[in-house]
Amino acid sequence: MKWSICVKQFEQYLQLEKSLSGHSVEAYLRDVRKLTDFLSVRNLSEQPEQITPAILHDFMAWIGELGMTPHSQARTLSGIRAFYKFLIMEDMLAIDPTETVEAPKTGRKLPDTLHFHEIEQLLAAIDLSTPEGTRNRAMLETLYSSGLRVTELLELKLSNLYEDMGFLKVAGKGDKERLVPIGRDALKHIQLYREGVRCHLNIKKGNEDYVFLNRRGAKLTRVMVFTIIKDLAAKAGIQKQVSPHTFRHSFATHLIEGGADLRAVQEMLGHESITTTEIYTHLDRDYLKQVIKDYHPRS
Repeated sequence: MKWSICVKQFEQYLQLEKSLSGHSVEAYLRDVRKLTDFLSVRNLSEQPEQITPAILHDFMAWIGELGMTPHSQARTLSGIRAFYKFLIMEDMLAIDPTETVEAPKTGRKLPDTLHFHEIEQLLAAIDLSTPEGTRNRAMLETLYSSGLRVTELLELKLSNLYEDMGFLKVAGKGDKERLVPIGRDALKHIQLYREGVRCHLNIKKGNEDYVFLNRRGAKLTRVMVFTIIKDLAAKAGIQKQVSPHTFRHSFATHLIEGGADLRAVQEMLGHESITTTEIYTHLDRDYLKQVIKDYHPRS
């Protein structure tokens, strides 16, 4: 089996059967390319079926020596594992060489969040006298109100706004759709943006249904949203590293701290596993012990 053929088939599988986004597909392929780069540097000619756990251990040591963080190393190994699981599923391989290769310990990093007063501080830094400011306020209110990923915000469509019900229909990872509540303040600022700014734009063909547009009437880019938020954080005097995801983290953390049900938060965030959502539960051990004491029948 040649690398080029296997990688091409893997790419088609990710696109057609897994329905992953272009960014996700490229991330998986990049992980596999790192392995082939390693083979090239070491003058090794092994094809996919000839890769052994020993080679993979050497590969992991190599990417570590290149300065890759433990988290990035683990992510790379995960992509290579997915590649070999695909080969086995397609009966192109019988033994998975990645099974005995351990990823480096990454720990569990709590995401950065903003306190509510910092959210208000950042929103107050927006100049609402400008068209861009009106749009930016609506975007940030939506991010914090519904906990959207930046891609979900950019892909949000007018046809998926159910204002009378207070819900958004969101296309998440793997194009999985979910309904997410949106607050009254966010809806108010979206309406102000639509009636005061968006309706005056010369909207480019194919962008008519997207909610948030740039001044040229085209869909915003990820880079632009990151830049807007970074500039606002600096203007507001917030020293933390603030990104679109900070609003998502803050949304989840504030709900959990307010007593929201973990399963409900999982549903709103679109997490496949509740384990991912649990990172937002900043609970101390005494509280956990008290839960056992109060509710477990053997306590």
